[in-house]
Amino acid sequence: MGRLLLMRHAESEGNHARIFTATPDVPLTARGRAQAEAAAEWIGARHRPARVVTSPYVRAVQTATIVGDVLGVPLELEPDLRERDYGELAGKPYSSPRQGYDPARRWEWRPPGGETLVEVQVRVGSAVDRLMAESPEDDVVVVSHGAVMMALWRHVTGAWEGAQVVRNTAILVVEHGSKVHSVKLVYEPDS
Repeated sequence: MGRLLLMRHAESEGNHARIFTATPDVPLTARGRAQAEAAAEWIGARHRPARVVTSPYVRAVQTATIVGDVLGVPLELEPDLRERDYGELAGKPYSSPRQGYDPARRWEWRPPGGETLVEVQVRVGSAVDRLMAESPEDDVVVVSHGAVMMALWRHVTGAWEGAQVVRNTAILVVEHGSKVHSVKLVYEPDS
């Protein structure tokens, strides 16, 4: 049975500033680099991944590079793991008003000019399905973003309930074989 270790990227400059950063060029903070190293050590003590697959965004690539270097495994880019398009919210504070947002149906809400979580789920779900098919017996680290992690939760479990933005470098493990057997949060960094 293979495992996907779904990991949110480490703290970025955008996370630190508490702004929506849907752009690809936002780097990690020093704290983020330390978080990535700690998560990589945690993974290495429990798993033997065959590879690390990452979003092409700088903060995810930097996280994945640290993880891959610590574990001694190759790094691959997967464009479909990119962050949700936040449209007009990009660059604005997390506290910005969200016209029409209903927390009870958050997956259907579209930021002006952006993507719904349902659209993100379709995009990232097909990428994860490919990874599971390519690595039926291997552990693979998959580095992505907060909204992507929510969409992947839905893709794997079939439900939006329980989907939440996890902390930076949190890891969800998806055990898979002929079908998905489980998904659970297994690692969450200290705050």
